[in-house]
Amino acid sequence: MTKLSVNINKIATLRNARGGNVPDLLKVAKDLEDFGAQGITIHPRPDERHIRYQDARDLKNIVKTEFNIEGNPVQKFIDLVLEIKPEQVTLVPDSVDAITSNAGWDTIKHKDFLSEVIKTFKQAGIRTSIFVDPDPKMVMGAKDTGTERIELYTESYAREFIQNKARAIQPFIKAAETANEIGMGINAGHDLSLENIQYFGKQIPNLLEVSIGHALICEALYLGLDNVVNMYLHKLK
Repeated sequence: MTKLSVNINKIATLRNARGGNVPDLLKVAKDLEDFGAQGITIHPRPDERHIRYQDARDLKNIVKTEFNIEGNPVQKFIDLVLEIKPEQVTLVPDSVDAITSNAGWDTIKHKDFLSEVIKTFKQAGIRTSIFVDPDPKMVMGAKDTGTERIELYTESYAREFIQNKARAIQPFIKAAETANEIGMGINAGHDLSLENIQYFGKQIPNLLEVSIGHALICEALYLGLDNVVNMYLHKLK
């Protein structure tokens, strides 16, 4: 079964809007695990617009499932990850002013940089994943960096799903087949939702984990967190 990791950035965004501690990020993380989530994902950015670096430190003592920290591996981020030692770190090439992640790594162009960062994390016992577009060449390039996993950037799939889901999924199937052939673990994330997750999960061979935040929290406004988490788990079976 594909694991569900819930990204709680949007919970932090809501909390920060009023400057207090409502909603309580740590309690939400614990509740999500109680509801069945198999992982908690955060993506701290340098401006701490949602997840704060202290949140990451506090969550280390709260999260009992898989803790996944995403981010651009600038030195401040690297230092944070090495301090916390989560089960997984996902490297994302987002610029400082990006609203959200909007591209995968060019794993060929940035091979040397990524290899050095990944070596540092692996020496600390942290599993690594690289955010990539659904391009077999980028998957092959990821293998050369030494990473254990890739995370397929699924925004294009989500955007095209309604018009033609069979066409939308094709690049992801090819990328996944390449990853399977070379022994790379496969994660996926970005704009996956209750509407499109089941088809994606059934079409992608050996999908290990999905990371879902924005859609899940929006859906929970109507359906409730407990219900939504279990709806995702049902669709991922």
